[in-house]
Amino acid sequence: MKYIITLSLLLGSLSLTAQRSDYKVVFDLTSRDTIDQKNVVRWLKEISNANPEAKMEVVMYSKGLEMVVKDKSCVAEEISRLSANKNISFKVCEIAMTNNKISRDQLLAGIEIVPDGIYEIISREKEGWGYIKAAR
Repeated sequence: MKYIITLSLLLGSLSLTAQRSDYKVVFDLTSRDTIDQKNVVRWLKEISNANPEAKMEVVMYSKGLEMVVKDKSCVAEEISRLSANKNISFKVCEIAMTNNKISRDQLLAGIEIVPDGIYEIISREKEGWGYIKAAR
C-alpha cells in the first residue's frame, strides 16, 4: 500500500511539473472595453507570478488594438512592464491597423505587428498553445 501511495504522489508531482513547464496560451482580444483589457493584464500578471516560465501572447485585432495605442490605452504602464518579460508578447494585426487608420508610430513600445491576427492565433493553436477569448 505504501508503494502505491508513493508512486501516486510521484506521478502526480511529475504531472504537475510537466503542466507547468509547458504552459503556453494565446489571448484573443477584439474588444475596446477597458474592463476586458484590464482583465487580460491581470491574467498575464497572475499567470507569470504562478509560473514564471509560462509563455503568453496577446493578439489584438478589430477594436482590441486600442489596448496598445499610445493615446487610447488604459493599461500602457502595465504593458510596458509586462513587455519586459521575454515570455510575454503583444501582437497587433496589420489589417486591423489599416482598417482603423493606426500607424506603427502610434503603438506603445515593444508591440509586434503580425500580418493577420486571426492567422497568428490559428498558428499558435496548431503549435499546441491554449486559447482564451478575452470577453465578458
